[in-house]
Amino acid sequence: MKQERYSLDDLLAIMAALRDPVSGCPWDKKQNFASIVPHTIEEAYEVADTITRNALNELPGELGDLLFQVVFYAQLGKEQALFDFNDVVQAVSEKLVRRHPHVFGDSQFVSEAEVKANREQTKAQERQALDASATSVLDDIPRNLPALTRANKIQKRCSAVGFDWRELPPVIDKIYEELDEVMAELKQTDQDEDRIADELGDVLFACVNLVRHLKKDPEAVLRGANDKFERRFRTVEHALYTDGKDARDCSLAELDGYWRQAKIEQG
Repeated sequence: MKQERYSLDDLLAIMAALRDPVSGCPWDKKQNFASIVPHTIEEAYEVADTITRNALNELPGELGDLLFQVVFYAQLGKEQALFDFNDVVQAVSEKLVRRHPHVFGDSQFVSEAEVKANREQTKAQERQALDASATSVLDDIPRNLPALTRANKIQKRCSAVGFDWRELPPVIDKIYEELDEVMAELKQTDQDEDRIADELGDVLFACVNLVRHLKKDPEAVLRGANDKFERRFRTVEHALYTDGKDARDCSLAELDGYWRQAKIEQG
């Protein structure tokens, strides 16, 4: 099936061949909706990593891997007479047109805030249409989202209905308040590990709120912090190796000195 340029129809045919009951690939044939979910998540993160590294020459390949996940789900749906790829395209097209009446209809919005408000109202109507018993703006937020992402999404939904601070100071005050509650638990003579974990969760949730109010993405912010720490720690490791030292044999003061130097070098 080799040719110079493949089309989407070719990709769908390749997927069908991989799932062929007789001549298909053994691995592909045994997959189901649930079994490929981890691969979908992994491919999405690989796309994000490629963009973060600005390795845009690798992006078509990574996006292709992610598209293949959608094609895989569509093939499974087709085999079970549930839906096919055209249904997927139809669903997303209808949603995009419905949520952008200012582009595809006669509605006019004068600000981004009005656009967002309309989108949230439309999404609420969609939730109600899918589940007539849905009573909360939080009803359809997936529980298996990364915790930081889910916290951010929960807070955005609450903010959309007015449940939010309008100024930054109380957001910051809340972090200190939650930290004080952690310290209060730690001072207890009979420490309750569940209570400590609960209070630590409140601290993280409050920090996500601060990040959101500053219009940043918590996953991206923490990813950046992870990358920065890793760069600096690798610099410390290299310096220790150059000096013939083992971190486990160094005092905290020595290690702090290496760390400070790494911060200077890495910025």
